[in-house]
Amino acid sequence: MTSASTPPTPAGGAAVDELLDPAFLAGVESRPMADVRGLRRRAEQEEVNLSYTRRLLQGRLDIVRRELQRRAEHDGRSLVDLLPEILAEKGRGPAHGLGRHQTVQPAAPERYESWVNGLTRGVDLSDVAGLPDAELEQAARALASAEGSLSERRRGVQQVMDALAGELARRYRNGEADVAALLADEARH
Repeated sequence: MTSASTPPTPAGGAAVDELLDPAFLAGVESRPMADVRGLRRRAEQEEVNLSYTRRLLQGRLDIVRRELQRRAEHDGRSLVDLLPEILAEKGRGPAHGLGRHQTVQPAAPERYESWVNGLTRGVDLSDVAGLPDAELEQAARALASAEGSLSERRRGVQQVMDALAGELARRYRNGEADVAALLADEARH
């Protein structure tokens, strides 16, 4: 487990830090259209990467929490028996995403899996049922804390995407941009 004195690198690392820096959007109104579209694509890619990472993290957190609950309730079923129930729980609650259509895939998924696994370094989550309560609770705290931070960063990236989309929409609305040029540019990407 990462020690308390060494917090994990924030989700998305330097690429997301750059997007969240107010300087990223500074002067966007005067930048060329191709630049604004490029900035939006960068933000979209990082949002997809963060969403993927969050799904990985949330799956582990759901399993760890359910195992803790199983133990507290003295539920005799195995964690494997409970997996369909654990997986179905996500479908019963309200959606927390913004329903964005994703047009790109996560870049380097192994990097995000490694980041999530690093959150519980020293705790083998492949044998959740065999872990002592203290290690499970420690893993749950680390995963929950990281999930909160990741979600906050993801919301920030979504706000950047929205600001860039708003700038693009403003240009089209005011006649500063040409839809035919957009379609030609999009065909190249």
